[in-house]
Amino acid sequence: MRNLANGCVIGLAGVLFFSSYAWSQNRQANQPIRADDGKTLYDKASSTGSGGPAPRQDLTGFWTGPITAKLNPVPPMTPWGQEQFRSHKNHSQYSEAESNDPMKYCDPMGFPRDMLYDNRGFAFAPMPGKVLQAFQFNRVWREIWTDGRELPKNVGGRSADAADPRWYGYSVGHWEGDYTFVVDTVGSDERTWLDSVGHPHSIDMYVQERYKRVDHNTLEMTMTIDDPKTYTKPFVITNARFRWLVNQDLVEEICVPSLMQEYLKIIADPAGEVPGK
Repeated sequence: MRNLANGCVIGLAGVLFFSSYAWSQNRQANQPIRADDGKTLYDKASSTGSGGPAPRQDLTGFWTGPITAKLNPVPPMTPWGQEQFRSHKNHSQYSEAESNDPMKYCDPMGFPRDMLYDNRGFAFAPMPGKVLQAFQFNRVWREIWTDGRELPKNVGGRSADAADPRWYGYSVGHWEGDYTFVVDTVGSDERTWLDSVGHPHSIDMYVQERYKRVDHNTLEMTMTIDDPKTYTKPFVITNARFRWLVNQDLVEEICVPSLMQEYLKIIADPAGEVPGK
């Protein structure tokens, strides 16, 4: 009787845990975070108008966007790129147990995926010689150096002075005129994916973001990928639009490794096991 009771409790706990986790993940991946009136932060921000003219050479503050940026088609991949892509098992085509999406273990999304997936909000904060870009999801940030330094060369190379790859790469930025901030990035760790589908990139990938502040409340971004080891030509992966968040308040969203491991152990992995094996 005690074993039966314990089994019921464990089963109920598993169902509750899965339901809670599934709701949280579904909200993060598929549903917008809504305010009390049913509108998303982006919806509400989009109704605030232009806010007047854009300040010169200033992106300071919190910006909100759609759940996921609309991605453009990628060009044909090289043989190396195709091989990497085949090894990536995303959540849409594979079960949770079979998937090898880095986010399955709460590994960093890295750059540029953090700008392309589930990016509801981020902030720019200028500091001496650099700009910090902070993200709502997982409360991470990246440094964009504006002190005139050059990007590192031969990232991941064998020479003693070669820089190591980073989850969020190495970034430098500069202003073109008064309203366009250009960011160049190299050295993103190959373990990260470009998007939730699993498109790969190499350590040689070069990314350029162009942020154009159209008016006080509107920011447009174009991202170009140049990775000849993986793709046959450079391509613009997204043209996104963000809106100034009037109350300057973002929601906390964190992938918690301990909860994820518990979920995989109790629910996802057993569900993916093949009977008789």
